[in-house]
Amino acid sequence: MPDSQGSSRPSHPRRRDMLAYIGVSIAGLAYAPAVWGQTPQASIFARMGDNQRFDASVVVDIARQLSKRPFAAPANDLPDAFANLTYDQYVTIKSLRQPIWQGEGRGIAVEPLHRGFVFSNAVDLYLVEDGNVRRVGYDPAQFNFGGVSVPNNLTDIGFSGFRLISQKGDAQAFDFAIIQGATFFRALARGQNYGAISRALTLKPADAKGEEFPIFRAFWIERPGIGSNSITVHGVLDSESTTGAVRMTFRPGDMTIIDVETTLFPRANLDHVGLGAIASTYFYGPNDRRTADDIRPAVYESSGLQMLNGQGEWLWRPLHNPETLQISAFVDNTPKGFGLLQRERAYEAFQDDDQRFERRPSLWIEPLGDWGQGSVQLLEIPTDAEINDNILTYWRPKNPMAAGSEVPFAYRQYWGWNSPERPPLATVSGTRVGRGSGGRRRKFAIDFSGDMLGDNWPKDLKSVLTVGPGTFQNLKLLPYPERKTVRVAFELDPGNENAVEMRLILEAGGKPISETWLYRWTP
Repeated sequence: MPDSQGSSRPSHPRRRDMLAYIGVSIAGLAYAPAVWGQTPQASIFARMGDNQRFDASVVVDIARQLSKRPFAAPANDLPDAFANLTYDQYVTIKSLRQPIWQGEGRGIAVEPLHRGFVFSNAVDLYLVEDGNVRRVGYDPAQFNFGGVSVPNNLTDIGFSGFRLISQKGDAQAFDFAIIQGATFFRALARGQNYGAISRALTLKPADAKGEEFPIFRAFWIERPGIGSNSITVHGVLDSESTTGAVRMTFRPGDMTIIDVETTLFPRANLDHVGLGAIASTYFYGPNDRRTADDIRPAVYESSGLQMLNGQGEWLWRPLHNPETLQISAFVDNTPKGFGLLQRERAYEAFQDDDQRFERRPSLWIEPLGDWGQGSVQLLEIPTDAEINDNILTYWRPKNPMAAGSEVPFAYRQYWGWNSPERPPLATVSGTRVGRGSGGRRRKFAIDFSGDMLGDNWPKDLKSVLTVGPGTFQNLKLLPYPERKTVRVAFELDPGNENAVEMRLILEAGGKPISETWLYRWTP
């Protein structure tokens, strides 16, 4: 996705993000009427509008009351001067105002983000200062439009979201989160580049009738205290099928942590809901080079899906770029965590001087409370270009959410170089796939790494591989104690099958000493 304007981090725009209304830019600061205008919904939001005393419970009640009214599509009110911009024109817009609360010693500052290009939806931004609500208004005099021709009669067109900037003490300031477009947001740890994208809510992904994209209608941003390293944001989301109230608490640093608390108010029965959703990119790598005619050895933001299921088993599923849409469901009860991780941190693995994929964040989701029965879903979408986010994972509850009900859920996100919890086991450090001995056969080489595989590696170590359908042959266990690594090599014969599920684990003394490697082969 495009990096935020004003950042020095290089990043190409991604078409998939753009179509989902992810945007960039910076805007100025003023106070003016809300973008809802005189619509019926305006009276609901006025309860927590300009000059009101802030009450978080009222934000929840706004979402509750909004669910009792029909969904109103966002107004198509963006002037053509912005709606018809190219991407290159759009990113030339520069703010003339400093971020909100910058220089006040509060640790975190806020930059409103401009509408334009394909990023047309407006969202109301409110500040909460000393318990009072003040709306952030748009003023065209507060930024430089570059070569963009702007109408003379431009009024308050609102914003599309905002960016959060860490300014803690003497540490170098860095922007650590962007909340913008649909219900999407992304974050990173100090020293990283933006990568994976989170969604506050996902509805009906890969559905035959089309995915439903909820949108944020308004945010209330609480001013941090002096010297603070956290900021709390309240939001109201809306879609045809549901409304919701979201509370997000951000804590930036060497690992950026976000607590997300949501209450949904379904307008209709919700049969396919995604909680804790993460989108990312996997174009090609050592296990999947069908699209590769490139000087770079690999192109991906996330290398795999990590899961810690309710039974305490650690699972690792490498990602790939299939020829046809692949949907995987990992059934579970009370999951302990899941996420898309970037395990490869060496420049040599990618050799991309622009994108620096080794600096992209891993994102781990820790459910707070009992999420019950359901499954971690993984969508792998074919793509012929690296600009597309072709990976999506989320938790899908087993039971539908009934119209008229109130459904609370919460989770904690960890954005950083590693996940906060790591298996006390050998982990998968590499998956390589290539041409086999003939026909449709494929060779696999799976590397497991860990301290227990060093000089004193267990001599009764064995690999346990299951394949179905299809068969395998030439299974080998190759220890490399000097690298604390064991390689498991084998050849898969899928026969006439077009999908083969595989499961591999290392055992010693009758007990697992590695996480479980899972893989789906497709032609």
